[in-house]
Amino acid sequence: MIYSTEVKHMCPIAQGVHHGAAPIPEEARWVKAKDVKDISGYTHGIGWCAPQQGCCKLSINVKDGIIQEALVETIGCSGMTHSAAMAAEILPGLTVLEALNTDLVCDAINTAMRELFLQIVYGRSQSAFSENGLQIGAGLEDLGKGNRSMVGTMYGTLEKGPRYLEMTEGYVTQVALDEENQIIGYKYVNFGKMMDFIKNGDDPATALQKASGQYGRIADAVRLVDPRKE
Repeated sequence: MIYSTEVKHMCPIAQGVHHGAAPIPEEARWVKAKDVKDISGYTHGIGWCAPQQGCCKLSINVKDGIIQEALVETIGCSGMTHSAAMAAEILPGLTVLEALNTDLVCDAINTAMRELFLQIVYGRSQSAFSENGLQIGAGLEDLGKGNRSMVGTMYGTLEKGPRYLEMTEGYVTQVALDEENQIIGYKYVNFGKMMDFIKNGDDPATALQKASGQYGRIADAVRLVDPRKE
């Protein structure tokens, strides 16, 4: 180690108060994290690309510094889905430090990893106070039944008003309007459930019917409109 002349000429002074790193909560334990292997927890990070045309939600489950599970959800950019496929292969097995320095091609995924890293090393993980943390597989719980991302897609114009296209429940097929043409409910199809019904042997028409639902005051509607065509 090389010291400058100025430092060499300094007299030594003892470090009095030096208790090391402040403890952070990790899976119901207080940990003074000094090494990468000291980090454990399940958490999420949100990222965006430089032109801000797409975004990513990244969830990882870390045990003793190693990423055991990764969920990558993207929206807004078609190329980002291919980067997400690569990230799902690359991230498990890496330390959180290695993951920061892995070229995931997509700015949004890299930014999500950065934001997630900051949360987890400061003890802000979702599992900070959960004894032994969350089991491997917890990432799938974010998706719900059918293992599909929960996406909300709405569109509106000044002249024609709002259109509900996709809700957490699923793909919106019809929007219910009252006598003043205000939205009072909607009908939807849960594609995740529909595909499960088809895989279990139902014909498409039956699966569609079983996976359909509605929300709001449908019975009071003056008319139902297709938000994509009407």
